[in-house]
Amino acid sequence: MPSLPDAESAYATLLAQLRDANLGHYRLVGIHSGGVWIAERLQRDLAWPGPIGEIDISFYRDDYDEIGLHAEVKPTSIGFEVAGASILLVDDVLYTGRTIRGAMNVLFDYGRPARIELAALVDRQGRQLPIAARFAGARLTLPPEQGLVLTRAPGAGAGEPFAFTVEPSRRTHPSS
Repeated sequence: MPSLPDAESAYATLLAQLRDANLGHYRLVGIHSGGVWIAERLQRDLAWPGPIGEIDISFYRDDYDEIGLHAEVKPTSIGFEVAGASILLVDDVLYTGRTIRGAMNVLFDYGRPARIELAALVDRQGRQLPIAARFAGARLTLPPEQGLVLTRAPGAGAGEPFAFTVEPSRRTHPSS
């Protein structure tokens, strides 16, 4: 198994990339759960203005019939006007691109953004859709039967350290 990137180092790299990009006029939107954790921390560390949006894509997955509903569906909450906004979509692990496609579908249900950029803590390769992160803290290749999971301590706040674990994939085919 390849060695896992250090989640805190990946976050520091992502943070530096975003600081250099000067995207202060963008609105932050995190994908539940790991993307929201990262977006919350980015908002604090970069003093990003305004509320962040939170998206749950459970009902937008294209493999919903195969894997069913995730045990912990979270509410989608976007406290700003999506139409015409420049959005930085944040996720923990970019893999096939299907989660991002679902998140973009959610965003378009709220309005047509001017643009969407993608930031991922880790790009684990293996794309099935033509989706790429403009910003990525680390890159990694894992076999399809393994899933990369971002963790933080239970009850941890936006500043708590991140860590990665590898778990067996819960899908019969890669579709994240």
